Amino acid sequence: MGQKIQPTGFRLPVSRGWTSKWYAGHKDFARMLNEDIKVRSFLKKRLKNAAVSKILIERPAKNAKITIFSARPGVVIGKKGEDIEALKSVLASMLGVSVHVNIEEVRKPEIEAQLVAENITQQLEKRIMFRRAMKRAMQNAMRLGAQGIKIMSSGRLNGAEIARCEWYREGRVPLHTIKADIDYGFAEANTTYGIIGVKVWIYKGEILTRSDALGVNHESEPVVEEVERPARKTRVKKKQAESKKSSAKSTEEKKLGNEKGPSIEDKPKTKKVRRVASKKPVDGGPKDTNNEVKVAKKKVVEKRETDK
Repeated sequence: MGQKIQPTGFRLPVSRGWTSKWYAGHKDFARMLNEDIKVRSFLKKRLKNAAVSKILIERPAKNAKITIFSARPGVVIGKKGEDIEALKSVLASMLGVSVHVNIEEVRKPEIEAQLVAENITQQLEKRIMFRRAMKRAMQNAMRLGAQGIKIMSSGRLNGAEIARCEWYREGRVPLHTIKADIDYGFAEANTTYGIIGVKVWIYKGEILTRSDALGVNHESEPVVEEVERPARKTRVKKKQAESKKSSAKSTEEKKLGNEKGPSIEDKPKTKKVRRVASKKPVDGGPKDTNNEVKVAKKKVVEKRETDK
């Protein structure tokens, strides 16, 4: 089901954090959730040209902290901070509590899925070919360090009478792997032929720990260095005494061995070589003595017979 489910919701308990962080009871939960939805829709319309990728809402005790992630922070702040002060007053009236607005800059908007989707929809509204817009966005994302990207657009593409869906992928996009850091974005383009939806998946690598996913700063944590424990003096003394005893024993055994003579183990071992006499005499070599004796006996027997 990794291909069908929404990637952010699929990874929430493991490798993704919530964009709304607060606690409420049964009575206040629905009201606060409705307020969050209204704040997000208001900020999306108000900061349409500021390239807002994500809005984080936190509610400490009787306060509200809103963090806006934008690729153009100057548009949000305005001249001398006039726009952000007006924004604070409007948000405070909507939520009924004092609001603190924090703005963070998005350094690489080409890798943020929501910004990529919004950029493609803006091009589609300007009647740019959807294939050209999709391929250009994919090239920019892969050039800036993304390990994989997938873009899907659906609707009456190029003004066709029958709506269809087309998608392109480059690199690797493992949607079923929970520890994979996949950014998901969705946007709609309002064209003269109807609405065209654009979905973007960007794979940025694997998340090793949950703290990396939630953005915990490891630099503030103290670094503990492992130091080897020095050996105790008693252990060193025991080892030295044992080595002295073993060396003394070996020297005594050598002296005794020299007085008694070389032991059986010390004598060099010789290999026994078995020689086999050849039956046939070699030319120019020694003749077989047994054959000569037999011939001599035959001659003696023959002489005796002739004498008789």
